[in-house]
Amino acid sequence: MSDDGRQGITLIAFVGSVFSPYYAMARRLGRGKAEDHCALNVALYGERSKRWAMTERGRRGLSRTSSRLAIGPSTLDWSGGELIVDIDEVTFPIVSRVRGRVRLSPAALCMESYALDPHGIHRWRPIAPCARVDVELSSPGSKWSGSGYFDTNHGAAPIEDGFSRWHWSRSDGRDGTTILYDIAGRDGAHRELALLAGRDGTIGTLMPPPRAALPRTAWRIERATRSAPGVIAKVARTLEDTPFYARSIVTAGLGGGPATMMHESLDLDRFRRRLVQLMLPFRMPRRPS
Repeated sequence: MSDDGRQGITLIAFVGSVFSPYYAMARRLGRGKAEDHCALNVALYGERSKRWAMTERGRRGLSRTSSRLAIGPSTLDWSGGELIVDIDEVTFPIVSRVRGRVRLSPAALCMESYALDPHGIHRWRPIAPCARVDVELSSPGSKWSGSGYFDTNHGAAPIEDGFSRWHWSRSDGRDGTTILYDIAGRDGAHRELALLAGRDGTIGTLMPPPRAALPRTAWRIERATRSAPGVIAKVARTLEDTPFYARSIVTAGLGGGPATMMHESLDLDRFRRRLVQLMLPFRMPRRPS
């Protein structure tokens, strides 16, 4: 994610669409293959408008090597120690184009991954927790630079089978990037991660501040974060408000001072509901290639 004070871009790329209703249906029928459900998700937020693209494609639209991933007309390349993302996507449900290049330059790479459940079935790795991002878009015409972040989640089982909900946030500060994870497992267990990723690639653990409730979304999704005693956590802006997922900009107290965080709340009890699954194609069309 980068931010120049006027616009921000959040870019998520994955093979095996975690939240794909088509993938969920295929799994229920016993024939789900991750390579048949690929998507590049691009969300562009401005002061007065936003654009969203997330078109799922089958394996004919997927090409990958050790350093390159192509999903349809969009590509991600590791080149010279940088991640270069060439975007060519169509937004939905209001049709428009998002075209351009995002260049992510890590300060350092993190080689460690973290188990999100007691058995290590689901793992998370903050690949580049501190990075610079340069964005140049031809559609819509826009160009800026800012701080960036790049991570990955992977698992050997459906995410909704392992967890009921989680809250995640990151904040870019003078000493590096603070990352907070609060995870509620399907078995009732609760797991917390509080990390400070330095710009030299070192990652240390933190004592998480007290839990702080945030207002529920319009869809009544529970939101919560962490904030230092005496500092009230607030939602500065809700970027995405869906029946099972919320993305927000949150202010709180971290590391002895104020912090602005990119924040996500995920309700997997909601995601499992068949009605929610039927609503998802409204935001996520599918093409065979």
